[in-house]
Amino acid sequence: MIKLPDQQRDEIAAHGERDYPYECCGLLLGSFSEDDGGKICSETYPISNAREEEAKRNRFLIRPEELMRGEKYAASKGLDVIGFYHSHPDDRAVPSAYDLDHAWPLYSYIVVAVKSGRAEDLFSWEMEPDRSRFNEEEILA
Repeated sequence: MIKLPDQQRDEIAAHGERDYPYECCGLLLGSFSEDDGGKICSETYPISNAREEEAKRNRFLIRPEELMRGEKYAASKGLDVIGFYHSHPDDRAVPSAYDLDHAWPLYSYIVVAVKSGRAEDLFSWEMEPDRSRFNEEEILA
């Protein structure tokens, strides 16, 4: 499970609406809970989608230097990168096969559906340890 306060949920939704009709992307910063294996998101870290223009509608790309900048920022605040978020313009908030191919176990993957420029559904996903599929992750406010 992931604890995602309303402020961070609203920031993800607003980022998706702002970047529509392209996919938005960013990092989830917070901590891993030692008690129950869950995660606590305390901050979002928006990143500009570096994918080429014609592919931004259905793909996102975080450049390694942007990821490193986000990791350094998180470390400076005593936080970890606990996951990633991105939007699916005019599609469901369900990870694609492409998302599965490019994900890592342990992290949370939040997908927000943005339909006609308005954020709708938002779900979090965790990858199976064997990388075979995503499972929906419970979101707590």
